[in-house]
Amino acid sequence: MSDPAELLHHEPFFEARRKVFPKAVDGAFRRLKWAIMAITLTIYYVTPWLRWDRGPYAPNQAALVDIANRRFYLFSIEIWPHEFYYVAGMLIMAGIGLFLVTSAVGRAWCGYACPQTVWTDLFVHVERFIDGDRNAQYRLEKAPWGPAKIARRIAKHTAWLAIAMATGGAWIFYFADAPMLARALVAGTAPYVAYATIGVLSFTTYALGALMREQVCIYMCPWPRIQAAMMDEQSLAVTYKDWRGEPRSKGLKRSHDLVELAAAPDGDCIDCNACVAACPTGIDIREGPQIGCITCGLCIDACDDIMAKVGRPPKLIGYVTQADAVIARAGGTPVDALRRLFRPRTSLYFCVWGAIGLAMLFALGNRTRLDLSVTHNRNPEWVRLSSGDIRNSYIVKVRNMEQRPRAVEITVSGLDGATLWSDTASRTRATRTIQLTVPADQVR
Repeated sequence: MSDPAELLHHEPFFEARRKVFPKAVDGAFRRLKWAIMAITLTIYYVTPWLRWDRGPYAPNQAALVDIANRRFYLFSIEIWPHEFYYVAGMLIMAGIGLFLVTSAVGRAWCGYACPQTVWTDLFVHVERFIDGDRNAQYRLEKAPWGPAKIARRIAKHTAWLAIAMATGGAWIFYFADAPMLARALVAGTAPYVAYATIGVLSFTTYALGALMREQVCIYMCPWPRIQAAMMDEQSLAVTYKDWRGEPRSKGLKRSHDLVELAAAPDGDCIDCNACVAACPTGIDIREGPQIGCITCGLCIDACDDIMAKVGRPPKLIGYVTQADAVIARAGGTPVDALRRLFRPRTSLYFCVWGAIGLAMLFALGNRTRLDLSVTHNRNPEWVRLSSGDIRNSYIVKVRNMEQRPRAVEITVSGLDGATLWSDTASRTRATRTIQLTVPADQVR
């Protein structure tokens, strides 16, 4: 037996990163990822430039987080600071929605719509366009440094940095008028915080999406550790059907060769490693459930392509529940996948998610647009004046959340002999009412 001290000295504690060069594949899941990537990136980059007419008293940017005036605009919806519960409600709905998706189809969010996945996918396609597909990237990685390799590296990282800067730049447009801020950025007159934000977001996008890639999903993201609590034996997950694929064979055996197939006890898997080559995190799905699997389905497309070439049935790798896997191994017929989706856990998540959404819509549609708040302004609560009268001082805030000025009359009732006056009106002219005009979308 080796000396433990010797092993500690010679064996590294951490394994060095093995770079992943995903192979390009085509299929239903790859096309779905293309569509989702196009939709999400279009929404992110285009939304700040959309206009929405709210009248002369409000900004005309469709989506705007106006920090200076403490407003949040989203098309016809305007959220004020005291209505932050709407934002809290949306965050709760996002969390419950993530629980719903995970309990139904595993890490589908990670595989298709997570920002890390979307931008990493974009960077991988740019790299593939410049350096070539998987084999070409391997050859370039091992090739000695020369003019051709340096030129490709400069082109690739320049494109990556341009995407990262566009990402950081698009984010700040949500917090100010996009056309005006864009002109100020080009002219060099934008606030320093705008340039700093672009720099920080560009660096993080470049580092996480272009350089670290799968390491973020495997080591940094907390969701793979949490998802186990959201999933059960009824949750769909990308699964290698070992009851069909094992034992593996070497080489291509075509289904029309009946004699060979009859003599060969091998399974459908020909050990071509196409699923491994297509995986963006570099795992082997045939080894079972792993924290590195983001259920993107690219291994399904790669395997289906090989199965078609060798004349075997498709979906050797596919979305399968653990319960169905047990039934299939025993030779039974799995339950229809749609029936798996509608079960008590997913139904509960959906009902809670829908109830919160409906409650928020109801509250949003019935909220008052003219609001009043009254608070004591000073201590002690009351003061006896020389005339013997009692004076109470209050701060009365009138919120006009409409896009037009409103004339407001404040009246005191239920207190005989009471009068009102303000810091702009003399007490000698005090009456039982105070009249004021509240500008559109303002507080007085």
